[in-house]
Amino acid sequence: MIFPQSRLLFWVAVLVLPFATIAGVYPDAALVCFTLVGVFLIAVLIDAILSFGALQTIALKASPVVRASKDRPGKLELFIQNSRPGSKHLRIGLPFAVAGSAGSPITSDHETLDLTIPATEFSRIDWPFYAHRRGNFPLTRAFVESPSPFGFWAFRRSYPLQGEIRVYPNLLTERKNLAALFLNRGSFGLHAQRQVGKGRDFEKLREYVPGDGFDEIHWKATAKRGHPITKVFQVERTQEVYVVIDASRLSAREARAGDASVPVLERYITAALVLGLAAERQGDLFGLLTFSDRIESFIRARNGRAHYHACRDAIYALEPRSVTPDFDELASFIRLRMRRRALLIVLTALDDSVLAESFVRNMDLLRRQHLLLVNMVKPAGVNPLFSDPAVQNQDDVYEHLRGHLQWQNLRELQKILQRRGVDFSLLENERLSVDLVTQYLNVKQRQLL
Repeated sequence: MIFPQSRLLFWVAVLVLPFATIAGVYPDAALVCFTLVGVFLIAVLIDAILSFGALQTIALKASPVVRASKDRPGKLELFIQNSRPGSKHLRIGLPFAVAGSAGSPITSDHETLDLTIPATEFSRIDWPFYAHRRGNFPLTRAFVESPSPFGFWAFRRSYPLQGEIRVYPNLLTERKNLAALFLNRGSFGLHAQRQVGKGRDFEKLREYVPGDGFDEIHWKATAKRGHPITKVFQVERTQEVYVVIDASRLSAREARAGDASVPVLERYITAALVLGLAAERQGDLFGLLTFSDRIESFIRARNGRAHYHACRDAIYALEPRSVTPDFDELASFIRLRMRRRALLIVLTALDDSVLAESFVRNMDLLRRQHLLLVNMVKPAGVNPLFSDPAVQNQDDVYEHLRGHLQWQNLRELQKILQRRGVDFSLLENERLSVDLVTQYLNVKQRQLL
């Protein structure tokens, strides 16, 4: 499309309007005035004709995948090809909102970029932006404008792009809270260490030593060799750790994150990725399972940087669904797909008595094979009665009584699960990542798995 520029409007106001006025006032000068105006209009028409091919030699390409973190600056790479000899002035625009726009997932300080590209095969520009919401945002179009040779017109064209911006959770704050875990300098920080104790993995057979227990004797080898033979075990160095994330309507509840409120699912995803980093540092295998009324995604436990990136890509765009969680489907899937004993850290909400009953019934089957740690973000106001001194009137008393009843129900659920060997914890929103890593390290230290 072609658009008039301010230069054209300026010369129309300076040349065409005055000469047209003179021709109307002085008829004898009409021929000269119209001649000058005609020459100007011909120049404008020629300039418009030449501008139609201004962008035919320009090709635009973006990076297929751009990765960024929430609330941190990102950078988009654009590649521009100019096949015509000589430099060219362009004005490029992307469908980003201007910085400060409310509700926009991606904003930029630059609404457009003015640049002059040389006659090279490819020119690269870096477009800075800020991502304010986690998720996947496709980049489908870019808009390019080129001025005409005389500057009277501007020719604009839309270029299709095939790219996407992946915005991941911002783990910077959580990693600062766990600086001792991720610091790896000399003797500082937390390092994977050999654990002392009786393990479960068979290592070898040896001669019987006085003091060995009867449960450690290998009776078949003893009968074959004619003298006592003892089994030797080793502590498992590589264990499987899974984070099970509830992505149903229960995870759509709001939780405080600084001065803003975010869905609880946002905190689940951040904590899961931080726990994945901790498991990799300890040499364990880390996996993910997300569910709602069905199994959303499953990443089998492995380790390595590529596997961590696969886990991150699997949940970075996860959003809560308006459905009720199906714990029966979850338990069936785990029993069929997870044969090896593993640590399952379940992130869900159990303040609904009906859902809690279904959860207890299914976890009673899983706990025979796996070690279960169930965690729930503590809802606002759920505290024992008289624990908050800021009670001013009768309405505050009833409000605290409601929170006390919820707390009491969750405490009873905790006792029921503990009797079945399942640990249930109410965690503060701000300390969710720290507490999950602490639970995992305690399991490692006590060799519960």
